[in-house]
Amino acid sequence: MSLTTDESGDEDAAGPRHLLDIDDLSPAEVTEILDRATSLKTTQRAGNTHQFLAGQTLGMVFEKPSTRTRVSFETGMTQLGGHAVFLGPDDVGLGGREPAKDISRTLSRYVDAVMVRTFDHANVVEIAEYATVPVVNGLTDAAHPCQTLADLLTIRERFGDEARVAWVGDGNNVAQSFVVGAALAGLDLTVATPAEYGIDDAVVERATDLGATPTVTDDPEAAVADADVVYTDVWVSMGQEDQRAEKLAVFEDGGFQLNESLLAGTDAAVMHCLPAHRGEEVTDTVIESERSLVWEQAENRLHAQKALLTWLLD
Repeated sequence: MSLTTDESGDEDAAGPRHLLDIDDLSPAEVTEILDRATSLKTTQRAGNTHQFLAGQTLGMVFEKPSTRTRVSFETGMTQLGGHAVFLGPDDVGLGGREPAKDISRTLSRYVDAVMVRTFDHANVVEIAEYATVPVVNGLTDAAHPCQTLADLLTIRERFGDEARVAWVGDGNNVAQSFVVGAALAGLDLTVATPAEYGIDDAVVERATDLGATPTVTDDPEAAVADADVVYTDVWVSMGQEDQRAEKLAVFEDGGFQLNESLLAGTDAAVMHCLPAHRGEEVTDTVIESERSLVWEQAENRLHAQKALLTWLLD
């Protein structure tokens, strides 16, 4: 449980729970949130309402642009009977016009929870340190725990509690949270990346400490051979545009594209957190094929985040 610092500087060990990365949750808590997500999804699809957060407000701080994060959180709060307030870069000026700790303490006086989507992971850590309400990481350059919850829900819906999963591509923020999330869920995971764009050793150690060391390789064909699910993401993330030519060359030469040739002879489903650069990390044919779980995965951002918010605000 994260410590909370109030405006007088006193620390309260019984402060709010935050989700800054996926292993802020225990395996049992991940299971509880996924169970809630399944229930909320079933209720929503049946046309029934669930006003569990009536009268509550989520403050959404965006430094990075987004489609799925904004719409899923905003829609989720509406479906739960609450309200979401969007604060873009021009509204907040995170770390520029105003320090993160001041934004945190101010928002804590107005809203019931804060979601932050920013570049520097230190920003969300500082906001959580000074907040007196729950803080959720909506994405940083280091982690994307909300995406991982949606990913785990998608895999569980299709394969139950046991699946062999391959991550093929860049060892980016989505990959790093997923590696740890897969360990929390007890999934058999193989990670295939170019050596120079791999998963941080510290992330592998976190997964190992949870009892599920991923297999790490630079051979995408070996990674997908026995996989039930193959997961990829863009090779060039936001903020890495200056590395584009270099990265594309490395990934293309290494055969990391999810295409019909790589997946030939397997029955593996395909996941991608979106947005996809079709023709780079995945072909249009594959993402539009019957293998694709991409749209279920995108929808599950809504249900997983609703479950998370109700859990944090209970």
